[in-house]
Amino acid sequence: MIIMKKESRLTFWESLIIMFVMFGMLGTMMIAWKMTPQIPILLTFTLLLFYGRFRGFSWNELQEGIADGIRPGIIPMIIFIMIGVLVSAWSMSGVIPTIMVYGLELLNVRFFLFTVFVSCCLVGVIVGSSFTTISTLGIVFMGIGQVMGINVALTAGSIVSGALFGNNMSPLSGTTNLSTGIAGVDNVFDHIKTIAHTAVPAATITAIIFLIAGHTTANPDMSSVHHIVRALYANFFISPLMLIPIAVLIFCAIMQIPAIPTLLAGSVTAIAMHVVIDHPTIKTISDQIMNGFQLNSPDKKINAIVSGGGITSMMGSISLILVALTLGGVLLKMGVVDNLIGKLSSQVNTPGKLILTSMISAIGVNFLVGEQYISIILPGTTFRDNFKEQGIQPEYLSRVLASGGADINALVPWGVTGIFISGVLGVSPVVFISCAFYVWLNPLLTVIFGFVFGKNYSQGKVSNSKTAERIAESVN
Repeated sequence: MIIMKKESRLTFWESLIIMFVMFGMLGTMMIAWKMTPQIPILLTFTLLLFYGRFRGFSWNELQEGIADGIRPGIIPMIIFIMIGVLVSAWSMSGVIPTIMVYGLELLNVRFFLFTVFVSCCLVGVIVGSSFTTISTLGIVFMGIGQVMGINVALTAGSIVSGALFGNNMSPLSGTTNLSTGIAGVDNVFDHIKTIAHTAVPAATITAIIFLIAGHTTANPDMSSVHHIVRALYANFFISPLMLIPIAVLIFCAIMQIPAIPTLLAGSVTAIAMHVVIDHPTIKTISDQIMNGFQLNSPDKKINAIVSGGGITSMMGSISLILVALTLGGVLLKMGVVDNLIGKLSSQVNTPGKLILTSMISAIGVNFLVGEQYISIILPGTTFRDNFKEQGIQPEYLSRVLASGGADINALVPWGVTGIFISGVLGVSPVVFISCAFYVWLNPLLTVIFGFVFGKNYSQGKVSNSKTAERIAESVN
């Protein structure tokens, strides 16, 4: 993906007014009036489009902006479809019910939230993808938490926190490697060591919060839990064999096979096992892949817990991504984003101020554009020279990009990650945002450490790797 920086026809103050008006409209319609996000974003985009035409941008230029904005979201949208297929395949075959049974039989409600967080941390490090962690373990833990009567916000928050910590600490993570390359860090493990200085304390505090929250949770009605377990045994083939698709998924991730073939491999394995065990018709499998798995047992509660998935279940999220990236593309084409972060880059003269400013820029791009990769690339290319001028090691920039760019995207209701989490876990962004403690803490600690220890950041050499130079050339 190439992002070309052009001279803007808008002034800084004009761009700032556009930003405030846009956020005011979106906040009023989405929060105060509780409108579905697609409509407020579409209305805001419409006004911005005509304002751009009024300010001298041609329709062709604005359409180019739309196309450029959507392009980074094409692969995530395909991944969304593949995840819809995976969830349906794992539900119909009995993979998800099997994990739920084992989880309900083994997990203690007092340690449930802590266990969820730690499990998602570990799996996230192994597979290197927060999306994969949330769409597999996350769905299972949401179901178990529902049966145990755990607060939905806390369950979702523990899943999101663990998945994003794992994503930060994994050398296989796409955002980790992008942050490393854009910042000019020679070795991804140098980046991981640096981000660990803030990520590990943030994760430790988060784990303590979930441990305390779990111990304040009321005891569930175990008769209800036992009833759910019996119902799952009655309706599905529960066996350790049903963990094979999970092993396939993890193997593909470890072998660094891209997300789309990895998800397809996990789905095909589950469907093949379903065919061998249950002998469904091709028509039944096709309908369930498209529309999601629907269990029709006498127990409505168990039906609601294990039913879901399918391609159609992801269409709402995909439409939201489309309109959000469309809006972001026009903002980029009109130069609004470049104006704002360009102005900020000239206001820094100390390591602490530089880290704070680059963090604000990454967060701002997230809220303006809603795409995590652009939120890494734009601030990274803008502030990279500032870090070099102050002699600050590049891994401190990559740490800002990972926490302010990749992580914060989960807290943006119209961001790709926020939309994904909401769609997969079936909860409103407001629900999980409030309890995704790690996602709040890591950027905050990054800024605090920048002011407290910033003088020490300049004691080292600046990377001049050929890889970093090639990446820099491709995005400038």
